[in-house]
Amino acid sequence: MKITRIATFLVLVCLAGCSKQTTETALKPMSGTDINQKIHLVIEKTGRFTWADADEFMLWSAVMHGDSILTIGYGDAPFSELKSAKLQNQKEQIISLVKSNEDQTMKLKSDKDVTIYDNPILNYIDVKVSNIETIKQLRTMNNIRYMEPSGYSFFAYEQKLKSSSGCNNSAETINAADYSIITPNCMVSWTYYKHNITQAWNYSTGQGITVGLIDTGISDAQNLLGSNFNDGYSSGRTISKYGTYVDSFWPWVSSPTDGTNDKCGHGTCMGATIASPRNDDGQPVGVAYNCNLIAYRGTSDVVLDDYHEQKGVANALTGLANLSEVKVISMSIGHIISIGVIEDAIKYAYSKDKLIIAAGGTSTTFTNWVGVIFPAWMPECVAVTGITDASGYNACSVCHKGSKIDFAVIMERSGTSRNSVCLGYTTNTQKYVGGSSVATSTTAGIAALVWGVHPSWSRSQVLQKMKESASLYPNRDANFGYGYIDALKAVQ
Repeated sequence: MKITRIATFLVLVCLAGCSKQTTETALKPMSGTDINQKIHLVIEKTGRFTWADADEFMLWSAVMHGDSILTIGYGDAPFSELKSAKLQNQKEQIISLVKSNEDQTMKLKSDKDVTIYDNPILNYIDVKVSNIETIKQLRTMNNIRYMEPSGYSFFAYEQKLKSSSGCNNSAETINAADYSIITPNCMVSWTYYKHNITQAWNYSTGQGITVGLIDTGISDAQNLLGSNFNDGYSSGRTISKYGTYVDSFWPWVSSPTDGTNDKCGHGTCMGATIASPRNDDGQPVGVAYNCNLIAYRGTSDVVLDDYHEQKGVANALTGLANLSEVKVISMSIGHIISIGVIEDAIKYAYSKDKLIIAAGGTSTTFTNWVGVIFPAWMPECVAVTGITDASGYNACSVCHKGSKIDFAVIMERSGTSRNSVCLGYTTNTQKYVGGSSVATSTTAGIAALVWGVHPSWSRSQVLQKMKESASLYPNRDANFGYGYIDALKAVQ
């Protein structure tokens, strides 16, 4: 009888253990397609998506599809240049919890095995997570601001890959109706006249003002954004190039960076629109042709869907924030999903009185159902979109619109695909560039013109002057903000 009872007990223990093991084994992550469907539903309902909208299972599933990387924003503030003992303790508590939950599944030997990356200024860490219980317990902690699956690629589960988004380094033949020639022999895009930019040059050319550009870098094959940046009417200024993007499939690789050179073509057009020189080469001139330019290659293309792109842009923002000479930051890049580390970095740059101008969104097959994108929807950003030259206000054929837009830029010939004109990827070439991207860089150039007249002004004073010179001010349109800026009025 005693033996029978023992045998029965062992069988029950085995069944309980086997049942638990079967349940854990049966827990499979949602498919990427299912995750995206839920993201679509939230955006269609609310206009935006953050990972706080996801339940634990959806978040865990996305983490599992993203190399088991969970980004955790901790503490009461997005950044801290000198981390306090309290903040360090909060971080250590998070790491300790992750390690205690992940030891059995991931065979972690120390706290260092938990942490993939620890930002020195922004209050976030990247950790390895494979256990859904870890996420459940982390969500009960009151010192965590956000948790995101930063290794998860939204567009990997859409119909087309986004790897070439916004990229095109081919030269184009420019229609003679789309430019004029001014002294000493340079091309002026037709769009400049819609904003009285050439007239504004009588008062300011952006001299003494530094604009920061975060994009895909600058082409090393375009000498007007290189050795001939100081030429003709553009002199006594500087161009600097940095790289924070790491071109690696592996998230834990942190160096070397991919350098400063544009391999996409997008960043070159944005830099040219802002600051290409006014000389006698017969090439398109920039809006603020005497400003200084600091260009960061923070991403490989315009859609920030990759772990290293998000980290690269955040680091570029931090770098520009710490340069006192930088007044304006231009970002013709973004995502339809909120990115916590970039949000933290934008708030850090904003705290340094930077005027951050961001693209409202340019439609592709991926995003034509989305309104204003991230980070343009943030209150710390000035959101810009593009409109046509038709009467009234009509969004360009690929431009997003919405209540978060602050300004519109006329940059598309109505009924055509002809947009603003800028330098090409290689020397002695030109091309058309459109969307909210060129609208953003044009606005950044105008901001430099205004600041050039009033170098002692604060960000809020410059922005207010831009608003007052806009076509709809003091009213604000539901889709196009204060309308398009009259650069001449802005500098007078």
